[in-house]
Amino acid sequence: MAADCVAWLNANPVEADDLSDSFISGEEDNGKLVVSNKNINNEINGNWLSSSSNSIHEARLKAKAKRRLRKNSSRDSGRGDSLSDNGDVVRGNSVAPTSPKSKLLDRKSRLGKGRGLPKKGGAGGKGVWGRSGEVYGPAVVDEKDPNYDEDQENCVYETVVPPLDERDFEKTVTPIVQEYFEHGDTNEVAELLAELNLGPMRSEVPSMAVSLALEAKASHRELTSRLLADLYRTVLSHSDMENSFDKLLRELPDLVLDTPRAPQLVGQFIARAVSDQILSKSYIEGYKGKVDCEYARAALDRAAVLLKMSMGGLRIDNQWGSGGGQRPVTQLIKEMNLLLKEYILSGDSKEAERCLRDLEVPHFHHEFVYEAIVMVLESKGEKTLKMVLQLLKLLSLSSIITVDQMRRGYERVYMDITEISIDVPRAYLILEQFVDKSFNMGIIGVKLRDQCPCRNQKQFVNEEDAGVVKLERY
Repeated sequence: MAADCVAWLNANPVEADDLSDSFISGEEDNGKLVVSNKNINNEINGNWLSSSSNSIHEARLKAKAKRRLRKNSSRDSGRGDSLSDNGDVVRGNSVAPTSPKSKLLDRKSRLGKGRGLPKKGGAGGKGVWGRSGEVYGPAVVDEKDPNYDEDQENCVYETVVPPLDERDFEKTVTPIVQEYFEHGDTNEVAELLAELNLGPMRSEVPSMAVSLALEAKASHRELTSRLLADLYRTVLSHSDMENSFDKLLRELPDLVLDTPRAPQLVGQFIARAVSDQILSKSYIEGYKGKVDCEYARAALDRAAVLLKMSMGGLRIDNQWGSGGGQRPVTQLIKEMNLLLKEYILSGDSKEAERCLRDLEVPHFHHEFVYEAIVMVLESKGEKTLKMVLQLLKLLSLSSIITVDQMRRGYERVYMDITEISIDVPRAYLILEQFVDKSFNMGIIGVKLRDQCPCRNQKQFVNEEDAGVVKLERY
């Protein structure tokens, strides 16, 4: 169609006279309109067009023909005709392309090779190794490879952990033991130690645990004895245990500097180890006549005495006791009564303070105050009253018994004084004297002193008093 348009335009050139402003030009002849012949060409398909609209129409046809020629030339790579800037047709002499339009954007091989399948089985792409979830088989060793080595076929690769030296051993094992004192799980300690390459430092584990327990509480020593029993034959051997306790006996002169009771405590650890069958029964006998250190001799003597007492019924497996939170209340009350009786007999307030601290029941110290005051009410004489006041004063100054625990102990006595007075008629009078002296010594405050109950005042008249009313408190 573009060629037809161009041919029609060439066959019918547009003259300048046709570009007039009027549609037609004519002359009036005797009142009639005469149409000029040159305007007949302005009629197209029965429609009259002006010269301006005719020129616009022609310009549109030229532009449309030019666009079509340009489009064909781009498709055919120069094959076909084109229009110049003035609208003239220019014949192309370029060679037709070798590939049709359907192969311009084709990504297949232009050499005609291959089976036409996608690359990598459809799993291609940049940085892609294969399909998702694809499992590769074991690599086959090529014996013809110049880098092939026969020794590599039987090679086994394992993770090698270097053995711990002395400095790394202390930094690694010490936190494990200290954390064990908090949770008490021996299985966790065994798993952590099994992951380490202790090497020659394996025999240092029991001595490290015992040296840390010497400076800790009695409940921690009990946990240490249980730990050694659980690690035996799983992580530590019999020779490791013996070497460790031998080292403890040699280091006793240094341990005494930090823990004066180290010989007695080490002797208890040895006796407990023999009782738990960690050490042989001949371990202590092997040192007879071979010990020059007095501290080591004291430790072995302590262990021998405890083992002899165990034959008479002493339970060495419970020599350290257990934590305050794990003991029954009746046992704690019994131990506090024994502590008070021993203090009344010996008068050693420091020993009483240490024993109360070793009980590890700071939340139950109000029971100690209660038992001490009841002992004063049931006693006869001023000696018990003075000694108990001195002990409570010492314990309050050292903050072993807190103000709250002291107050709760006194208040419990105030609540039970009615029942106590049934067995002790003078309980009200003795309690009032004790409370007044406690206030004077600064053990209690004014508010707690004023809360002290007293028996109701009784009025009676004696015949010898000649009618004088007497007031007396019981």
